[in-house]
Amino acid sequence: MLILIALAAFLATLIGGLVALRFKDKLHLILGFSAGAVIAVAFFDLIPESVEMGLEFYEVGTITSIIAVGFLAYLVLDRLIFLHGHNHEDGHDHGPEAASKRGLLGAGSLSVHSFLDGLAVGLAFQVSTQVGIIVTTAVLVHDFSDGINTVNMIIKSKGGSKQAFRWLIVDAIAPVLGVTSTLFFSLPAQSLSVVLALFSGFFLYIGASELIPESHHAHPKFLTTVMTILGAAVLYGAISLG
Repeated sequence: MLILIALAAFLATLIGGLVALRFKDKLHLILGFSAGAVIAVAFFDLIPESVEMGLEFYEVGTITSIIAVGFLAYLVLDRLIFLHGHNHEDGHDHGPEAASKRGLLGAGSLSVHSFLDGLAVGLAFQVSTQVGIIVTTAVLVHDFSDGINTVNMIIKSKGGSKQAFRWLIVDAIAPVLGVTSTLFFSLPAQSLSVVLALFSGFFLYIGASELIPESHHAHPKFLTTVMTILGAAVLYGAISLG
């Protein structure tokens, strides 16, 4: 099953990038839906699961603190290491060479990002099949948006379509490597509860600080807000029925 999921992650990223290369006017609606989906997974699945698994080992306050650490840690990675600028311009013209470097750094950071998504899927299946399927759903919609962002990062940084496609392939392979890596190790329940709490913080940051702002950027906020709520509602329904 993990092999099929890895393939699905590859295809989701690839399709997202190809859509970005072809269609540009409707992407904000997809990103809005994606934001609601990943936030819903954190609130309605990962956090309750991490609390339930961890109660034998930790206080609830400890688990929620780990969630906060995950959120803040991802913020630090995003700002200081990934250099993922959310495709926003800084208002200064640094020249084509500087723009190209920003694009390469951004695309590289998104590939690391996608590897972590794959890792989250593999570890979620170590908890249970149900948790694995729910996390996979969120990761697939996020990988789709990652494919979009990877292409946009290169195109907006003066790169060509061929360069954008090459980075899209790298980004599509990254979650496959992340999922595959979890076939070679497993974690006890005590550690898995901490990992789920950390990934809850990661997903909250991704949804609130990346996908929502990107979906609203230069687009009417009413429709994107509706799509975000719809994304959360669909995932809530899927989790409740699971």
